[in-house]
Amino acid sequence: MAPIKTAPRRKIPAAPFFVCLLLVATTLAVYWPAIHCDFLNYDDPDYFTSNPRVLTGLTPGNVAWAFTSGYASNWHPLTWLSLMLDAELFGKGPAGPHLTNLLLHAVNTALLFLLLRRLTAATWRSALVAALFALHPLHVESVAWVTERKDVLSAFFGLLSLWAYAEFAGESKVQGPRSKVFFTLSLLLFALGLMSKPVLVTLPFVMLLLDWWPLVRVAGDRWRVKDVWRLVTEKIPFFVLSVISCAVTFIVQQKGGAVAALTGYSLLERTENAFVSYARYLGKVFWPVTLAVPYPHPGHWPLWLVLFAVTLFAALCAATVWWRQKFPFAPTGWFWFAGMLVPVIGLVQVGDQSMADRYTYLPLIGLFVFLVWGVGEACMRFRVPKQPVVLLAAIVLAACALQTRNQLGFWQNSGTLFRHALAVTEDNYVAENDLGTWLSAGGQIAEAMDCFRQSLKIKPGNSSALFNLGNASARLGDWDNAIADYRGALEITPDQANILDNLGIALASKQEFAEAITNFEAALKLNPDSAGAHNNLGTVLFVQHRFDEAEHHYREALRLTPDNPQIYANLGDTLVRLGRVAEAVQCYQETLRLKPGDAKIQAKLQALETPANLKSPAN
Repeated sequence: MAPIKTAPRRKIPAAPFFVCLLLVATTLAVYWPAIHCDFLNYDDPDYFTSNPRVLTGLTPGNVAWAFTSGYASNWHPLTWLSLMLDAELFGKGPAGPHLTNLLLHAVNTALLFLLLRRLTAATWRSALVAALFALHPLHVESVAWVTERKDVLSAFFGLLSLWAYAEFAGESKVQGPRSKVFFTLSLLLFALGLMSKPVLVTLPFVMLLLDWWPLVRVAGDRWRVKDVWRLVTEKIPFFVLSVISCAVTFIVQQKGGAVAALTGYSLLERTENAFVSYARYLGKVFWPVTLAVPYPHPGHWPLWLVLFAVTLFAALCAATVWWRQKFPFAPTGWFWFAGMLVPVIGLVQVGDQSMADRYTYLPLIGLFVFLVWGVGEACMRFRVPKQPVVLLAAIVLAACALQTRNQLGFWQNSGTLFRHALAVTEDNYVAENDLGTWLSAGGQIAEAMDCFRQSLKIKPGNSSALFNLGNASARLGDWDNAIADYRGALEITPDQANILDNLGIALASKQEFAEAITNFEAALKLNPDSAGAHNNLGTVLFVQHRFDEAEHHYREALRLTPDNPQIYANLGDTLVRLGRVAEAVQCYQETLRLKPGDAKIQAKLQALETPANLKSPAN
C-alpha cells in the first residue's frame, strides 16, 4: 500500500509587508478610542486650543514664529508646524490631532520592525519588539495626549535616522559610493528629529551601541582604542547637533521658567530621584497598572529605596558588560534604555514631576530588545519548544493591549484623567489643580474651589492654583477676592501674561481703568500674541472714549483670531463711534456670518443700513 501523502505544513508568512500590515492594523484597532478623546487643560491650551498661531494654520508669519519662538519653554518648530497643519486640515476639534498622533505611532511601529529586521535579519524577534512598542500601556501618554505630538514626531525622524545610519554602515563595509549619501541623510533626519523634540540628543550614543551589536563594525572580540576613536570621530557632526540642541533647549526652558534644576531641588535630591525613577520605570514595564500624569516629586525618597535602586541599576550595568561577549545584544539593549533616559531622568529637573510615562517612548525599545533577544537565547539554549513560547508572547501582547485600552479610558477628558491620578498617587497638587480647572469650566465652581484649596494645602506656593482660585472668584463676581488671589499669584511668579490679563479684567470690572490698562499693557509686553489681552485692552480704551487706540487693539486681536465674532462686533462698535459707518456695517455682517442669529447685532446692523447713516458719520 502506498503511503498516504500529507499536505506540507504551511508556515506563517514572514514577508515584511504582511508583518507591517498586521502591526499597523493592530495598533490602530487598539488605540482607536484615542480619536474620541477630548483636549486636556494640561498643556493642550498652549499647544493647540488657545494658541492663535497654531489655530490660524500654516501662514508665513506662523511658520516664521515656529522657528523663532521659544513658546511653552521649548524650541521644536516641526512640532508647531505639524499642529498648524492639523488645524488647516481638521479644524479646531480634537479628533484630527489625535488621529495624527495615532497614525504616527502606527508608522513608528512599522519603522521599528523594519529597522530591527534590517539590523538583525531576525523577523519574528523584530516583530515582537515592535508589537511591544506599539501596545505597551506606558506609551498611551505619548499617543493620547495632543501635546505629546513631539514624542511621536521626533521618534519618526529618529527611527528614520537610525535606518539611514544602518544603510551607511552597510555601505561603509564594502566602501560603497552611497555611504556619504546615507550619512548625510541620517544627519538631516537627526536634525529634523531634534527640531521635533530635543530628547533625541542621545541618538549618536545609540548609534555607537549599534556599532557594537548588531552592526559589529569592529572585527574581533575586543575593541581597541583606535577603533572606538574612529567610530566616535565619525559621529562628530551628530554630537555637534546634540550640543547645539542642548544649549538652545536649556536657554529656552530657563527663560520660560521650566528648569528647576539649580533652585528647586538639590543635587542629592535629583540624583536620588534619578536612580529611583530607573527602578520605577522597570517596575511599570512589567506591571503597568498604576499609571498617572503627573507623578509628584517627593523631594527625598526613603533611604532603603534609594539603596535598592542604586544596587539594581549597578547590577544590571555590570551584568550586561560582564556577559557582553556571550550576549552581545545585552549592552546595546540595556544601555539604549538607560542612556536615552538620561536627558529626562531628572538630573536636570524640568517641572515638578518625578518621572513621566512619555519619557519612555523611545528608551523602551532598548529594554524590549534586551528582553526579547534574551528570552530567545534562553529558549534556544534550553531547547524550549516553540509553541509555549509563541503562546506566552501572545498572552503578553494581549495583556498589554487590554491594559492599554483600559488606560485610554482615563484619557477621555481632564476629569477622568486627573481623578484617576488622584486615585493612584498621593499629594498630587497638579492633579488637584487641573481637576479643579475642569470642574470650573463645567460650572461646578464650589467643587472646583475645593480642589484649588486642596492643591494650595499640598503646596502653599502654588501660583497656578492661586490663579485658578482667583478665576473661580471672578466667575462668582467676587472681584475683591479675585484681585487678591491674582496679586498673590503674581508675587509667587511675576511676569505671567495670563495672570496680568485676568487681573486687568478684574480691575476693569471695578472700574479701576488706569490700573487695568497698566496690567493689559504689561501682559502684551510679555505675550504680544495674546488676542484676549488685545481685546480686553481695546474694550477698556473704548469705555474711556480712546477709540483710535481701541481700534488698533481690536484689529490686532482679529489678526490673531480672525474668526472671533465678538471682536468683530467690538470693532464695529468702535468704527461707529469713529464715524466710519460703512466699515462698521462690514464688521457687523462678518459677526453675523460667524454667529448667525445674534439679535443685538442684527438690530445694530438694521439701524446702520439706512441710506442716511451710510452717507453720514454716526453720532
